[in-house]
Amino acid sequence: ADRPARGPARFGAWRNLASGPQRRSLRAEPDGATYEIAYRTARGALLPETGERVLAAAPDRVTLETDGVTHHFTVTAHGSRVYVDGASGAYTFTVLPRFTDPDERTEPGSLLAPMPGTVVRLADGLAPGAAVEAGQPLVWLEAMKMEHRVLAPASGTLTALHAAPGLQVEVGALLAVVTDADAPPGPVSAPPDPAPPAPAPSAPAPEENA
Repeated sequence: ADRPARGPARFGAWRNLASGPQRRSLRAEPDGATYEIAYRTARGALLPETGERVLAAAPDRVTLETDGVTHHFTVTAHGSRVYVDGASGAYTFTVLPRFTDPDERTEPGSLLAPMPGTVVRLADGLAPGAAVEAGQPLVWLEAMKMEHRVLAPASGTLTALHAAPGLQVEVGALLAVVTDADAPPGPVSAPPDPAPPAPAPSAPAPEENA
């Protein structure tokens, strides 16, 4: 009797199907535009789906070629924030999670230092309570002999200011906090009930004469 076919012959020839590209989503700060990056890997090389060539890639530096023109970028990452500097300007992105973690909480409106450096300047009149506009430069940092601007993430009110000229900061240091003007107000607690008045001291009992 013929034996049943085994292995590839049983189901037909094996076929290698190309896997889909890897995808990551980034949100530009402070405008909130979202970008999706699709890429493949081949023998350790990154192959973007957008057509650029990755000439070199390291955790702190990337070199791309677009239409025959080479572009160099320095990259600093802190948590989910990515800071990119190049000849065309400085950019800030937030790496969006592939799956939302319900336990993850982010502090909205926080301005973090994109790299170690020294605070060299604050916006004129910047103080807690000041009104700021989205994209307005609030803090200037000097690092690697270059000035980097830290922008307001939203229009609102500056509720905390930790930066000051001459202050040396590490990457990720909290510089300021802006409360979004469109954010719903927090719950207002009612004032506590006044304490009841203390009882009046009782009069001393009269002494009895012997």
